Amino acid sequence: MQAKLFKGKVALVTGGSRGIGAGIVRRLAADGASVAFTYSSSPEKALELVREIESAGGKALSLKADSASAEQLRAAVARAAEAFGTLDIFVSNAGVLTRGTIDTYTLEDFDRMVAINVRAAFVGIQAAAQEMNDGGRIVLIGSNTAIRTAFPGASVYSMTKAALVGLVRGAAIDLAPRAITVNNVQPGPTATDMSSAHAELVTTLIPLKRMGEPGPTATDMSSAHAEVVKTLIPLKRMGDVSEVASFVSYLASKDAGFITGASLTIDGGYVA
Repeated sequence: MQAKLFKGKVALVTGGSRGIGAGIVRRLAADGASVAFTYSSSPEKALELVREIESAGGKALSLKADSASAEQLRAAVARAAEAFGTLDIFVSNAGVLTRGTIDTYTLEDFDRMVAINVRAAFVGIQAAAQEMNDGGRIVLIGSNTAIRTAFPGASVYSMTKAALVGLVRGAAIDLAPRAITVNNVQPGPTATDMSSAHAELVTTLIPLKRMGEPGPTATDMSSAHAEVVKTLIPLKRMGDVSEVASFVSYLASKDAGFITGASLTIDGGYVA
């Protein structure tokens, strides 16, 4: 890894206090970027991440913002650019998964999923592009469920992630005159590096319960369900947060300057 790959660059990551988002924040900071990130809850985790990065000699800024609010998201982009003087990299990572089969899904849950998983990506791209230097990098974090839903209960989630595929294609064309690239990373099941006793899992490929019925506990998901998911992956393991983060770092680098409008899967071959 080139420790100073992004020296002098400024990045903003939404939903960056935990899981894949935190992994991306750590990687971009380790590569030399000054990194701002948003969080919607758990200020303690956000502060802990800032201290971790600063103790390693990096620069970080946590910003409380609910991605369901266009106003809060726009304000976070503006504050990040103001704090660090510019914006070079924007990663739209914040997302939610509310499970339920299509016949029982509520309109309220549908609207919130679309607001956070789709509208926030649009708002973030728009706001970031207005603050961003020419030659900047925009990366969305989608899901391989855009390609293969596989199990009941994830229809709306899959729809929101499939929407990102079209969004990045159009945004890439719109921003190409400024040499700003726009790409979409689609992880499969990924074990996070959270400090809790069990690894948080990206649950999009786990057999899902109907809304209102008892579901598996987090511990169950990190053990028995993880083993089930592994059998469906050709490489027979979960992805690691660092692997997703390194992919994002590459797409944000000069080496990836000719990649734009792409939706790229990192899932151990699950959709192969």
